[in-house]
Parts: sequence; C-alpha cells; structure tokens
Amino acid sequence: MNFETVIGLEVHAQLKTKTKLFSTSNNEFGDDPNSNVSIVDLGLPGVLPVLNNEAVRLAIIAGISTNCSINEKSTFARKHYFYPDLPKGYQISQYDEPIASNGTLEIKFNDGSKIIRINRIHMEEDAGKLIHDISENSSLVDLNRAGVPLIEIVTEPDISHPEEAIEYLKRLRKILIFAGVSDCDMEKGNFRCDANISLRPIGEKELGVKTEIKNVNSFKFVQKALEYEIVRQSKILEKGEEIIQETRLFNSSNNKTYSMRTKEDAHDYRYFPDPDLQPLILEKSYIQSLREDIGQSYDDKTKYLISIGLTEDDADILLSNSKLIDYFDKTIEILNQPKLVCNWIISELIKYVENLSLEPKNFAKLLELVKDGTINNNSAKDILLKISKTNQSPEDTVEDMGLKQENSEELLNEIIDQVINSFPDESKRINDGEEKLLSFFMGQAMKLSKGKGNPKIINRLLKKKFNIN
Repeated sequence: MNFETVIGLEVHAQLKTKTKLFSTSNNEFGDDPNSNVSIVDLGLPGVLPVLNNEAVRLAIIAGISTNCSINEKSTFARKHYFYPDLPKGYQISQYDEPIASNGTLEIKFNDGSKIIRINRIHMEEDAGKLIHDISENSSLVDLNRAGVPLIEIVTEPDISHPEEAIEYLKRLRKILIFAGVSDCDMEKGNFRCDANISLRPIGEKELGVKTEIKNVNSFKFVQKALEYEIVRQSKILEKGEEIIQETRLFNSSNNKTYSMRTKEDAHDYRYFPDPDLQPLILEKSYIQSLREDIGQSYDDKTKYLISIGLTEDDADILLSNSKLIDYFDKTIEILNQPKLVCNWIISELIKYVENLSLEPKNFAKLLELVKDGTINNNSAKDILLKISKTNQSPEDTVEDMGLKQENSEELLNEIIDQVINSFPDESKRINDGEEKLLSFFMGQAMKLSKGKGNPKIINRLLKKKFNIN
C-alpha cells in the first residue's frame, strides 16, 4: 500500500450527573420511555435553560485528567439541524470557545509509547432516541436522553493505525471512570465514538479527504470499521478516483461501512451563540481547587498499586470500576494484605459489587478467618454469598452455617486412615510411586470431612503417610 492512514477520534462521554444539562429532569438510563422529560427538554415556548453546575465540574475534571488547559471563559452555541429526536430543532453545544483545550494522552503501542494530542473538550446536550423495532409501520421517539449532559473529546489527527485508536479509547475510558466523570458504559451508550479517517500518499503533509464513521459503541467495531475504511479508500485511490467527504455507518453483521449522508461543514449547522445562556466564566481559584481535589492521577494510582504488590492486570481491573477501587482502599486500611484483598475482590466480591451491603470491615474480617485457618476458601465463598446482602458478622455466620474449619491433626489423621482403608488399590499404587494420586486422596479426605478439613494440614499429613517429600 502506498498510502498512510490518518485517524482522528471524537468521543462522546455521558457525564455522571443526577439531572440533565439544562433541566431538572432525571438523568437515568432504563426508565419508561418519555418519563424523564420536562418542558425545557421539549423546548416549549418561553422556557429557559439553566446550566447544571455538577456537569461543569465534571467537564473540568475531565479536562484536568487529560492534561488540557481549562478555559476561564467558554460559551454555548446553537447547532441547528432537523431530526425527529431533536424537539427544539437545535442542539446546545460549545463551538468556538470550549471549556477545555490543548490536552495530551499517552498510549502504549508496539512496545513503545505515543502522545495523542487532544484538540478540545466541549460540553453539549444529547439528542433523544428513535426506536424502530416496536412498530412495523412507524418509528417511535423516546426523549429521555434529550438534554443529557455530554462532553465531546476531540483528538488531533495523530492516530496512524486502528490498533492505536483502540489503545487510545481504552485508556481514555479508564481515565474518565477513575476520575468519576462518567460510567462509560458502552452498552448504555455512555461512551460513543465517531472516527474520522483519511488516507494520503506516504510522505505527504496535506491531509486527504476524510470520512466520518458515526456512533460506534464497541472497541471491536471501531477497529473493524477503521480496517474496512482503509481497504475501501485505498482501492478508490489506487484507481485514481476521489474520496467523497461523507458520514458513514458501520454494519456489525458484515463488518462494512455504508454511506449515511454527505458530510456537513460547520456552516451547514448555522452555529450562533445561544441567546438564553450567558458565557461560562470560571474563577482561577475554583479550577485550582478541583486540581487539588482530584489527588492521584490514574497513572499515579496504577504505580502505587503495583508498588504494594499488585500486578498491572490487577490494577486495571480495580481501576475499571470506582466501587472496586474504593472498596479495596478501605479494606486494606483494616487488613494490610493488598494481594489477598485484591484477589478476593476481583475473583469473588466483583460478582456482588452492584448490590453490595457488606462493609469493608466485615469483608476484612472474613479474609482474616481464611488467613488464620478458621475457615477454608470454599466455606468463605459460601459465607460471602450470604453476607454480601446482609452485612452479617462473618464470625456469627460461620457458627450459624457450621463452617468452622477442622484443624485437629488427630481427627484429620482418623479421616485419612479411613480414606486409605477404603481405597487399598490406590494406596498401593501411590506407595509404589504414583504420586499424582495424592490429589485423589485429598479430594476423598475433604469429602469425608464434609469440606471442613484444613486442606493444608490434610495435604501435609497425607504426604507424611505416603513418605512424599
């Protein structure tokens, strides 16, 4: 191929607020259609938008977290276009004066690193949603999403490969989640990507004609869409034909993009300052206070977790959910066993985290019972299932469920003798050197002890019985 790829990304992230950007309607996913809609969202005559301060705070944090300059003055504009899910006939967005600009985000790629420049972060309201699969004869409109606060994070055309684009998106998503800016739940549409892609002859400085792939909400689909566009555009250019500037949609069933409409330019939207909204003026002291409140960055937190004995994968999982990392931090304040706590959180507690009643102090106590041999791992899992919903004391639950681990060597030796006597053929084979049968005897001894036997002690006693080092 005699062309190089140039990619720029526009990410829409839904801000984690209770209400919408300019109204008091609930910002809640999954409610009944059109149940979170007010006269402001509908754009009825005489209504006025009022800016959500929490949305502003989160947008600033997003800018700080991506090394942007926070602009002390930003303005809102009306972006005009007609679509059935846009009741006002325009979208309130920031145009020539965004809230943040000139940021950077570093990604790892091909055993090295690369800086992706961020042109701007601006605030805007979301549109509603058209539903096509309920009625055969018509499309329905749900305006619950109309007015939901978004930030749009726009990169410079610094990305050269689809894989780089995915690394950028994954890293940006982690940063926004860690900062508490957005849940970035891609299934709910809280983190969506528009990808601009063009090709140019290798060595050329001037950008080629770009196409925009709209509203892709999965990392896999972004990569597939970009890969398809590279092949499609290269074939057109190799024939000596011209690329059409257009907006395209990605079809995940065949991994192809299709033309949606000719790409608009800014003048097509007839931007002008919103007369109902004053310029947003931020005090330097407020911006500085947010910088101080943020504390550790995502990178700093990752380095800290690794320094206390966790792996990079451990850190990634904990930092992927604010509830997980908060729970981890609170638990290790009580039980200073970071790796043990992490292992239990990412393998077991994660199953219950969305509806968790268990306090960190009781979780820590449960792990102490495992650590000191009072209960074994399997019993601890059964107890966790119960107390995750009740926050009952682990010690009381152990007694109630009769799960206290048996540590008496005398009793465990009796159990082992019964097992050996019950399986004479297997006993002879292991005495003859077939040491892999040790796991068989372990299982039988645990079964006979009804799961209460201390597996470490049983393993040691079995090895002693069969003279295994």
